[in-house]
Amino acid sequence: MTAERPPAYLAATRVTAGYDGLPVIKDVSLAVGLAEVVLVMGPNGAGKSTLVKAITGELAVLGGSLTLSGSDITRAREEDRIGAGIGYVPQVRDVFPPLTVQENLEMGGYRLRGADVKGRQDEVFATFPQLAGLRRRQARSLSGGERKMLAIGRALMARPQLLILDEPTANLAPVVARTVLHGIVSSLAQAGRAVLLVEQRVSLGLDVASWGYVLSDGRLILQASCGVLREMEDLGSLFLGRGAGDLTGRAARDADRGVNDDAADSIADERIGGSENAT
Repeated sequence: MTAERPPAYLAATRVTAGYDGLPVIKDVSLAVGLAEVVLVMGPNGAGKSTLVKAITGELAVLGGSLTLSGSDITRAREEDRIGAGIGYVPQVRDVFPPLTVQENLEMGGYRLRGADVKGRQDEVFATFPQLAGLRRRQARSLSGGERKMLAIGRALMARPQLLILDEPTANLAPVVARTVLHGIVSSLAQAGRAVLLVEQRVSLGLDVASWGYVLSDGRLILQASCGVLREMEDLGSLFLGRGAGDLTGRAARDADRGVNDDAADSIADERIGGSENAT
C-alpha cells in the first residue's frame, strides 16, 4: 500500500546538473503536486541546493527534463520560470535589508503593472496580517520570523503555483521555526499551492510534508510517504552517511505493509546546521 499523491505540477525526471559541466546531482527524479508539501532532505553536500538551482533555472540542466504543469521548462530562462509560476525563497539574501517591508513587496512585484502591485500587496498583508503594521519598517529591523514572512510574501507577489523554500527555518529559534513550518508552510499548501521544502530540521519537516525525498552524494537514495519516514528510527543514519542501502530496502518493506501515517514521530529533531556548499 502506497500513499496516494496528487498529479505532478512540477516533475523532475532523471535530472543531472552541476557546475562548469561537472555533475553534482545525477539522475534525480521528484514530483510535487498542487496542495502538497514535499520535503527534500539530506546531509550537507548532498546536492539539495544544486537541485533547487536546476529547478529555478540558476543552473543549466545537463541531463533529464523538467516540466511545470505539463509544459517543458528544461531550457527555459530563470525569469521565464518565474512567469510560468515558480516562486523561490532562498536561505540567505531572502530580503533587501535597507528597504521597507512595503518596498520589498514592490520588488517582488517588479514584473507587474503599477495598478496590480497594490492589489497583490493587499493579498500578502491579508495572508500575513503581522506585516501590515510593519509596512514602513526596514527589513533589517525585523525579527527572524517576521523577516521570513516578508521573504515568502515577496515571492507570493507573483502568485506562484509552486513555491520552493530553501531552509526556511535556518537560524531561527525552535519555537519560531515551528511557527514558520506549521503555520505558514502548511497554509500555503492548504491554499492550493505546490510547496517544495528543503529543510534540515527533519522532524519538523516531516510533520508538515506528505512525501519526502532523501539525497546523498548527489543521488536520490530514498523516497516514501512521510508517515513511512517517521517510522524509520534509523533515518538519521542517512545524515551521517551510513546504511543507505538498508534504509532504502526497509522503506520499501514498510510501504508495502502500509505504515500508519499518524504514527508518532520517533526521529530526534536534528539540526545539521549551516548552509550547503556549492555541492
